[in-house]
Amino acid sequence: MNIIFKIDTWQEIYYSLKNNKLRTFLTMIGVGWGMFLFVALLGAAKGMENGFDKTFSGFATNSIFLWAQNTSIPYDGFPKGRKMDLHLSDLDLLPKKIQQIDYISPQSSRGNFGTPGEAFSRNGKNATYTLTGDFPIGNKISEKKLIFGRYLNDADISGNKNVIVIGEEIYKNFFDAKKNENPIGKSVNVKGIFFNVIGVFRVKKGGGMENDQSSFIPFTTFSKMYNNGDKVGFFAIVSKPDADLTVVEDQVKAELKKKYNVSPEDTNAFGSFNLGKMFLKLTGFLSGMQLLTITVGTLTILAGVIAISNILLITVKERTKEIGIRRALGAKPAEVRNQILLESVVITLSSGILGFMCGIFLLMILDLVTRGQDSFPFYNPTVNYGQVFGAMAIMVILGLIIGMIPAQRAVKIRPIEALRSE
Repeated sequence: MNIIFKIDTWQEIYYSLKNNKLRTFLTMIGVGWGMFLFVALLGAAKGMENGFDKTFSGFATNSIFLWAQNTSIPYDGFPKGRKMDLHLSDLDLLPKKIQQIDYISPQSSRGNFGTPGEAFSRNGKNATYTLTGDFPIGNKISEKKLIFGRYLNDADISGNKNVIVIGEEIYKNFFDAKKNENPIGKSVNVKGIFFNVIGVFRVKKGGGMENDQSSFIPFTTFSKMYNNGDKVGFFAIVSKPDADLTVVEDQVKAELKKKYNVSPEDTNAFGSFNLGKMFLKLTGFLSGMQLLTITVGTLTILAGVIAISNILLITVKERTKEIGIRRALGAKPAEVRNQILLESVVITLSSGILGFMCGIFLLMILDLVTRGQDSFPFYNPTVNYGQVFGAMAIMVILGLIIGMIPAQRAVKIRPIEALRSE
């Protein structure tokens, strides 16, 4: 359209908008607010998604935690209330029977699940902390952020070594953290046994299963200390990426019931927590938030575009005489129509860009305020520019379509009738 490249066209648009500053400003607020909401809410939803991803980073979210309880139904000659146990031999059985299992991490603990903690001491200081017997694979379930040393390895397990990985709070209590004392190679007393410290880990706030008052020793050493034999406190079972965690959970319990002669209808013999199922609900909630954001933003933008059409209808009525003069001087109907459509697009696009800039500015402020706040699951709020530009394109197209209403009305004005209007 040649009309776009004529300076007279843009001068007319400028003076038309300038002569109605307040009306133009109020009209632009509708579309601008819609784009602002679209960008701000979409970015905030992404910030929450990034925050949860950061919180659960290094954590196997497709995992199930399973432990033994008591039977609730008599079965095969065994009475009700029989105490169940998990054993290391189950590690060979379950992956063979259930192909969807990726790996299993067995752990036993003191200070969790209602059990009392263990007594720690060093240089006259005494405290009670959580003590867990673990395998190296346990670090794949919940990766520890080490600030000193290393985590447990296979040599520690096979050698029943008296080595320990402690949380940062334990380190601060027993060592001079202000001087950044290196605890590696030094010992702490646990239940009257000296353990060499091989690592210190830090837990980010709001993330992971552990806390800074936890400690880890080789599973074999733990079993020997408490005379547990091959008994296991609980299993952390990680499934393959494409597995249905609910099905895996049911299959695991079914296989254990067969092995230990438990009624198939007994729901109390083995307890479990399906973290993967809960995580899927969380991600579903975040996806729903993004969809709601897109819907609300789009409807708000549509309402603003409709408001622009209404304002242009008023503008056409006010400029009836002007349009009549232009038609009398030889202006073609297409030129008049394109002039009105161009005004609609200019107002719509300008409003959208302004709302976009304000939304991005708000996200930058939120990013600065929440940066480093590990306790709040919000990180790096960003927007998908493809979605934003798509919304902008839809907004312009809507502006053109709805702008056709006042444009067609302007075209239908007869020059003689327009010149007679007051």
